[in-house]
This record gives sequence, structure tokens and C-alpha cells, in this order.
Amino acid sequence: MPLGTLYLIPVPLAEEASAKSFTPYLVDTINSIKEYIVENEKTARRFLKEAGLKTPQSELIVHDYGKHNRADGNAEFFKGLQAGNSVGLMSEAGCPGIADPGAEIVEKAHRMGIKVVPLVGPSSILLALMASGFNGQSFTFHGYLPIDKVLRTKKIKELESITEKLDQTQLFIETPFRNNSLLDDILKSANPKTRLCIACDLTAATELVQTKTIAEWQKKVPELHKRPTIFLLFHR
Repeated sequence: MPLGTLYLIPVPLAEEASAKSFTPYLVDTINSIKEYIVENEKTARRFLKEAGLKTPQSELIVHDYGKHNRADGNAEFFKGLQAGNSVGLMSEAGCPGIADPGAEIVEKAHRMGIKVVPLVGPSSILLALMASGFNGQSFTFHGYLPIDKVLRTKKIKELESITEKLDQTQLFIETPFRNNSLLDDILKSANPKTRLCIACDLTAATELVQTKTIAEWQKKVPELHKRPTIFLLFHR
């Protein structure tokens, strides 16, 4: 029996941003499948409704791969795929597999010989890079920096050195409620001439994307508390 296809379905980055986030092909795809592997079931079901799902949600099979459901190997997630059914993989926000534990699902699908199809949709990392004005041909995403202030300051200086030496954009994030603390450390430790792009609330009505030097940011510091944010460093 032929194996099914695993579709990687991007999810909007912000509320009321669905119209900016999905394509007609994505809508057609979600209406052709009835089984999903999702990081957050509540978010996934809301998105499917907003995207125009016609199938009654009571008929869907939804597997949760949230942090409490990853220890057992998740063999049940692949039964439908092994039976020849198409299945959708959805992150809580953005693209599955990018800064997202769904990468483990994709890796296992490849090992099993299952076809993987990525769909077009929003990625906060790429949107931030596009809008930054920084080098889009050479860049590195570091995820979260250390929480310890001493280690974090050391890491910021290290990234600043890399971007100056390699002409490479450095991207990183923080848990939204710690954004202000991270920004404070960046402004205190980075060279005044280094450029920092802050990309916040991407695709939302409150979106902020600005690139300034550290010295310029020090004059007026934005409020980032509990606002999803990508930070980008570049020195030229």
C-alpha cells in the first residue's frame, strides 16, 4: 500500500492575520485531509476554521505533539500516513520545523520514506530578515540566548564579532516576557555603531520593524514586553 503525504502547514503569527497568511492551495489542502499532527490543538483548530475548513471538526483526527507528548516515540502519529492517508503538520505559529519541535516529526517521516510537502506561509525569521535591510545571503539563527546575564552579554559580544568579521546577519529570539531585559543587555553591551533590527508583532496590526544603530535605539527604547520579537544584529 502506498504511503500517505505529510503536508507542512504554516499557521498565522498573529491574531486576525489569517488573510495575510494562507494561499488558495493551502485552503484546498486542509479540505482534502482529515488528520493533523499539531503543537497546540486549540490554536490549530481555530486556524483551520479561519482558513475555511469545510469538514466538521468533529470528524478530524488531531494528534498533539506538545511538550508533554514527545517522550513515547509517537508511533500513533504515523499510522494514518502508513495507511496511505495524507496528514497535516502544524506548529503553534509560523512554519512547522523552523524553530519548532515539529522537525522531529519531519525527520521521522523521511526515515520512513513518507513524502513531505512544505506549503507556503509566514515565517517570522524570514519576514524579519527580509525587512531588516541586513545581509540576506549569509545569516545565522541562534534561537534563544543564555538567560544568565554574564553569559548573555558574552554571547551578544560574540555575535557582534561574528557579524563584523563575516559580514553575516545574526538573528535570535527571547521568551516574550523577557524581551525588555534582553534588549537592555544588547543596548548596554553592543558597540554604538552596530545596527540592530527589532521585528515585533509581525503581521499584526501592532507590527513594528525598525533598523537603527545601538546609539539610536538608546535614545528611545521600545516597549517589547510580551510581544513576539525577532532581534537581528549586523555591523557594517
